Amino acid sequence: MPRVIRSDVRLDTSLESLLEHAVPNPVPRVLATLVATAGSTYRKPGARMLIMADGSYHGLLSGGCLEADLGLHARQVLASGVARAVEYDMRGPDDMLFGLGAGCEGAMRILLEPAGPGTAAAIALSTAAAVTRLGDASTLIVVHSATRLPLATYASGASLAPELAVAARQALADERSRDVTFDVAGASGRAFVQFLAPPPHLLVCGAGPDAKPVVAAALALGWRVSVVDHRPAYALAERFPGAQVRHADARDLRAAVDVGRCHAVVIMSHHFPSDVAYLRALAHPNAPEFIGLLGPRTRRQRILEEVADLGRPFGARIHGPVGMDIGAVTPEGIALAIVSQIHAWLAGRLDQNRLDQTAL
Repeated sequence: MPRVIRSDVRLDTSLESLLEHAVPNPVPRVLATLVATAGSTYRKPGARMLIMADGSYHGLLSGGCLEADLGLHARQVLASGVARAVEYDMRGPDDMLFGLGAGCEGAMRILLEPAGPGTAAAIALSTAAAVTRLGDASTLIVVHSATRLPLATYASGASLAPELAVAARQALADERSRDVTFDVAGASGRAFVQFLAPPPHLLVCGAGPDAKPVVAAALALGWRVSVVDHRPAYALAERFPGAQVRHADARDLRAAVDVGRCHAVVIMSHHFPSDVAYLRALAHPNAPEFIGLLGPRTRRQRILEEVADLGRPFGARIHGPVGMDIGAVTPEGIALAIVSQIHAWLAGRLDQNRLDQTAL
């Protein structure tokens, strides 16, 4: 089966991770954004990292071979308050010119800019993240070469050259990032217009003890997570910090959560009637395309028999037992197996021919 890469979801959640660490940290900082690559590189355009004035950093643009040199440039950016673009070409013997010896066989162009409160970068990142947190797509315009326009990261609503505004709208329409060359009223330059799909939204039906490591693993990846359970003792927000928790009967799932905005769901309440009710609620074209059932194949078969009156509304959406076979035996290992399978499916890397899709 050919690999299908989803354009409606973003697995690179470094943007959200940077914001999580930047907001509570008052240390002056520089945002480093990878805007162009050639050859083999550790990260791709749109990847970001924060470099703090004290030398610490969050995120990576390489496997660690460039970060020290980027730190030197970042100090100069902080001292001057002026953004700059730097380039690294590590292909062949030219790599030794930088004294890095990385041997990565790739070239990168990186924009470094002040990213403290009130800067264009801080405003742009916060604006884009606020949109994607709601499940909608956004764009960021990274001007990394220009004659009159300051080099910086801008939000899509910023006052920019018309060509850049058009490119941002086109990136949204095409669901694809693009490189742009602009020349308007004497202002010319280059920009990377990044399309930002929302992070994955995982729905967990069941808030038992073994749901906690599943939710924690998804949140660690920067995913959005919703948890639903009919038991008030389990459906508590403090048990799942960072997730949206709903107390609702399984039959009211669609009223409790907008399932059409979720990308994947795992049914794991350990309560057979509730699991059947959850599955019935998901027998809808707008429901997530990935429905994972926890438990052995015999239990999956019993659940499917209970919804046989619905016909065959699920197609190949059912994945059960959910999770990759990694030999997991602990709740944490099982959570890793579950989230890994969903991640692989979102990335178009899951071998559908090896899935057990019988009796669907």
